[in-house]
Amino acid sequence: MDREKVVVGMSGGVDSSVAAYLLKEQGYDVIGVTMQIWQDEETDIQEENAGCCGLSAVDDARRVADALGIPYYVMNFKGEFKDSVIDYFVDEYQKGNTPNPCIACNRYVKWESMLKRSLAIGAKYIATGHYARVIELPNGRYTLKKAVGIRKDQTYALYNLTQDQLKHTLMPVGEYSKEEVRKIAEKINVRIANKPDSQEICFVPDNDYSAFIEEYTNKKVPEGNFVDMNGKVLGRHKGIINYTVGQRKGLGLSLGKPAFVVEIRPDTNEVVIGDNSDVFSDTLYADNVNLMAIEEIEGKLKVEAKIRYSHKPALCTIEMVDEDTLKCVFDEPQRAITPGQAVVFYDGDILIGGGNIIRR
Repeated sequence: MDREKVVVGMSGGVDSSVAAYLLKEQGYDVIGVTMQIWQDEETDIQEENAGCCGLSAVDDARRVADALGIPYYVMNFKGEFKDSVIDYFVDEYQKGNTPNPCIACNRYVKWESMLKRSLAIGAKYIATGHYARVIELPNGRYTLKKAVGIRKDQTYALYNLTQDQLKHTLMPVGEYSKEEVRKIAEKINVRIANKPDSQEICFVPDNDYSAFIEEYTNKKVPEGNFVDMNGKVLGRHKGIINYTVGQRKGLGLSLGKPAFVVEIRPDTNEVVIGDNSDVFSDTLYADNVNLMAIEEIEGKLKVEAKIRYSHKPALCTIEMVDEDTLKCVFDEPQRAITPGQAVVFYDGDILIGGGNIIRR
C-alpha cells in the first residue's frame, strides 16, 4: 500500500524539524521543503535572521532532512511573499493600522501557495511546526484546537485558514509541549535542539518598521500633529507609521502626566493622545470574517476572544451587523483594541473563527 505523501515546511528550526520527524515515524512519505520568500538577502542579514524566512535556514533544514533520510527541496515563493505579505504590511501601516504579517503569510504563502504546489506533486497533506491541532467536528467542519502546550499555542495566527486548507493540513507538534519538542529534537540534531525561537518580523530584522517602509516605498513619511481628545494640538509626531494604539514610550511629549496613543487618523495625519483609561473599550468591529467551527453566526453568540497573540481570552458577545461586519462586545473593557490586528474567537479550546479589527 502506498504511503500518504506529506510536504513539511521546514525552517531549519526546532518545531518544523520535529514535525518532519514525527510524521516519518507515523509512516508518512515525508518531503521537506524550505520556502524561499525573502528578496535576495545579503549574507550578513541571512545570518542575523534566524526566522523562517532567512535563506540561512536552508543549511539547517537540509542537515535535518539528511539526518531523517527524507528528500529536501527549496521552493521559490518570493513573488507571493512580496504581494501578500510585504505590500500588505506597508499598506496597512500607511493607513494608520497595525498589521500582522505572520497571519497573512500563513494564509496566502505557507498554505495557499505551498498547498497548491504540494498537491500538484501528488502530496495529500502539507505540515508545519505550528503549536495547534487540526480536528474535524461532528458537524463535518474542520477547525483548530489549542495546542497541548498551551503556553506556545499558535491558533490565533492561523484563524483565517480555509476549510480546504485545514482538510489537507497536519500539525503534529500540537500534541506536545515545547519542552517535549526540544527533547525530541535532541534525537535528531543537537545543533537545532537549542536553536532559539524567532521573534521579530522576519523581513525587518532590526525591528525598525518605519525605516523599512521608507526605504521600501522610497518616500519620507510626513510628520504631523499630536492632538488630544478634543483636537487640541499637543506637539509634533514623526509620522503615523511610528505609532500604535496603546503606545506610551517614544512619544517625546512632556505633558506632566503619562500619555498614550488612543487613535491614529491617517486622513488628517494626526495621532490622538489620551489617558490610559481612554485606551480601554468594550466594543470592536471586524471585517474579513473567517469561520471555522460553524458556518455562520446566527443572532448573538457568547464566546471568548483574543485581540492580540499575547492577549488573555476575554468573554464577549458577537453578532453580524451586516453581511461583512462583525460586532464584538466584551463583558469587561479591553486595553488597546488595535485596527489591523486580528480578533479571534474561541469556545474553550476550540477556535470558532476570527476577523480583522477595523475600529472600536
